[in-house]
Amino acid sequence: MRAVPGALREDLWTGAAEPLPAGARRPRWQDWWPAFMPPLVLIGFLLWIGLQREYGYGYGLGSNAGVLLGGVQAAAVVVAVFRPLQAWWASTAVVTAAAWAANTAWATHVDVRIDAMVPWTGNGLLAQAWVLFLVALRCRPRAAFEALAISLVMPLLRDPFGGLSRYDDLRFGVLALTMTTVFGTLVRGRRVARTQLVVQEELTAEERSRRTQLEERNRIARELHDVVAHHMSVISIQAQVTPHLVDNPSDALRENVAGIRENAVEALAELRRVLGVLRSEDAVPDGVRHAPQPTLDQLGELIENVRAAGLTVTEGTAGERRPLPPGVELSAYRIVQEALSNAMRHAPGAEVRVETGYGATGLTVRVTNSAPEQTASPSPGAGHGLLGMRERTAMLGGELAVGPTPEGGWEVTAFLPASASAASAAPLEDIR
Repeated sequence: MRAVPGALREDLWTGAAEPLPAGARRPRWQDWWPAFMPPLVLIGFLLWIGLQREYGYGYGLGSNAGVLLGGVQAAAVVVAVFRPLQAWWASTAVVTAAAWAANTAWATHVDVRIDAMVPWTGNGLLAQAWVLFLVALRCRPRAAFEALAISLVMPLLRDPFGGLSRYDDLRFGVLALTMTTVFGTLVRGRRVARTQLVVQEELTAEERSRRTQLEERNRIARELHDVVAHHMSVISIQAQVTPHLVDNPSDALRENVAGIRENAVEALAELRRVLGVLRSEDAVPDGVRHAPQPTLDQLGELIENVRAAGLTVTEGTAGERRPLPPGVELSAYRIVQEALSNAMRHAPGAEVRVETGYGATGLTVRVTNSAPEQTASPSPGAGHGLLGMRERTAMLGGELAVGPTPEGGWEVTAFLPASASAASAAPLEDIR
């Protein structure tokens, strides 16, 4: 009981309508406010006319009091759209004051219409039900039912179930206000549930994208490990063989070459130790996991496999074919592989063109498919293949462009610089 006054003060006085959760969409009914406000103002004006007659003549309060009380309650109907709690307090105060004054006037034998509904007139009940509905729609359920309890109790404190209050009128008024509050609470609960569902779906999509990105980065890290490990192994072997290629090698040469080999072996061991965790989480067999990484030399085999699957693929090469850094060839191979997979999945019956261009500063890869001949069936999975392409291109300092073609197909173009210094030397637009 000691906590009740504090809870009422927090919910109905210092509290406000609860804002939407972070990232939630604005309710659709709020978009209708500009078109909804003029009819609501008109309804408020008509209620004011009816309320001033009911309070002024039906309750015997006089025309001035009827105009004032009716104006406050009619204004509360409009204000409740923006400030539901403040409007509810104003409407409840008017109903309570009118009911108490009507009972006093009846006790002093002032002319009061016995057929007037006390404590709620017809128009007054509509106004009170409306503000209670908006309180239930905008505030949490505890505050809504606290407001309902006060709305039912306050007007009857002056003379409960006596004077002008009739049992049938009270029962109808209590039922109407209760049903309105319950309906508003249910509508709010449904809206909150949908809002939370939307927010959860967005969080799930972000987590899925982040997880896919991390998985792709781990895969790239493992492939780079194989490439770097190969070079470090070559350096170690060459350093070991170098003294045998020189007649009478000096001690300084032997010492330097031994240091080179020792550093290469230590770097290789450290690299394997760091990426050992990534490899331990793989479910792939060891034979596949440690297989040599593909290069552009295997591009023809990849295209033949795709052709065998039913896709029409043509290929072309511009410039002089030359060896490229293993990381560039591996990334180019993976980009072509992913682009061909997307074409098979999303463009059935289309013709695909694979082009590789060897420039002075790097390699350009372009995969273009025509418009599909039939509608593709829904594809399972998260659909983050383009994410891997962007990760690989950004890792090498290159550029990637993807998008539809004017003919209704799709094009993937990537520029991979052959060295770090060439990353900023040739933008993608110039290579095209």
